[in-house]
Amino acid sequence: MTRRGIVFGAGGVLGFTWSVAALHAWEQETGLDAREADVRVGTSAGSILAAMLGLGVSTDTILRHQLGTSRKEDRNVDWDYDVDGGSTRPPLPRLGVGSPGLLLSVLQHPGRIPPLAVMSGMLPRGQASLTPLERMLDRLTDGVEDWPDRDTWIVAMDYLTGNREVFGRPGSLPARLSQAVQASCSIPGWYHPVRIGRHSYVDGGALSSASVDLLAGAGLDEVVVIAPMVSRQYDRPRSPIAKLERRWRRLTSKRVLREIAEVQATDTPVRLLCPGPADLAAMGANLMDHRRRRNVLDVALLSAGEQLSGSATGSG
Repeated sequence: MTRRGIVFGAGGVLGFTWSVAALHAWEQETGLDAREADVRVGTSAGSILAAMLGLGVSTDTILRHQLGTSRKEDRNVDWDYDVDGGSTRPPLPRLGVGSPGLLLSVLQHPGRIPPLAVMSGMLPRGQASLTPLERMLDRLTDGVEDWPDRDTWIVAMDYLTGNREVFGRPGSLPARLSQAVQASCSIPGWYHPVRIGRHSYVDGGALSSASVDLLAGAGLDEVVVIAPMVSRQYDRPRSPIAKLERRWRRLTSKRVLREIAEVQATDTPVRLLCPGPADLAAMGANLMDHRRRRNVLDVALLSAGEQLSGSATGSG
C-alpha cells in the first residue's frame, strides 16, 4: 500500500482558498481522499486545512463552504470568511520590540535563524485575535481534545528561541489542536502570540512557508506539496507592493524547492502544486484581502486542474 504525505503551506486567507481548490483538483485527478493520507503537515493557513482533514472534514465539504453551497449533511464549518479572519490590515500593534528574547538568540547564534524569523522578533507584538479559529476547530472536535488518528503535524515558531515546534508529532510539546493551529497562524505584528506551556508561539511560516523537509526520510512513497506562497511562473504586476511581494515570493520558493530536493534525495517522489500567473493576478499583493477570495477560488479551480494535467511527478 502506498504511504503518502501531504504538505499544506502558508498563504493567508487567499492562500487557504487557493489550497482548497488545488486539493480538490488533486483529488479529482487521482481519485484519492486527502483524509486518508498517512501524514499531513500544515503551516499557518495550511495548518487549518491539515487540521480539518485530520478531523474528518472532507475537501468537498470545505469547498462547498467556500462556494456558499453547504449541504445539510456537511460537517458544520463555523466560519465567516468575511468577518472571522479580521480586517485586511492588521490593527495597531503595541509599541516596542515583539520578542527581545528572540533577538538575543539571534545575537548568540548568528546565521541560525532565517531573515524573516529575525524580522518577526523585531516587529511589535500583534493585537488581532484568532478566537474564531479556536472556536471553529473546538466545535469540529466535538469536545474531544485528542489529536486525529492519522499523523497531523502543525508547525509553529517558538517566539523566544526561534526554534521550529512541530505539534502533533510523537514526542512534541502537548497542546490542543486548536491551540497549535492558532499558534501556527499567528502572523507576527498582526496576531498576538499563543501561549503553550512555558513559551509563546507564532506563525511557523516565519521559518519556512511549508517545512517540506520534515518528511525527508519519513518512509513515504509519495509526498504532495500544496504551497500557495511558492511559484514557478510569475505574472507582471504594476503595483509596487505587488512587485515586492513577488520578489519575496521568489525567495520563499527557493527555500521550499531546496526542501523538496531534500525529500527527493531520500528516494521519495514529490509533486508540487503552486499558484501560476493567473492565480497571482487574482491574489494581488495582500494575501489577507478576503474581498478577493471568490475570484481567487474561481481562477484556482481552473488553473489547478490545468497544472495537474500538465505536470509530472516531481518538483518540476
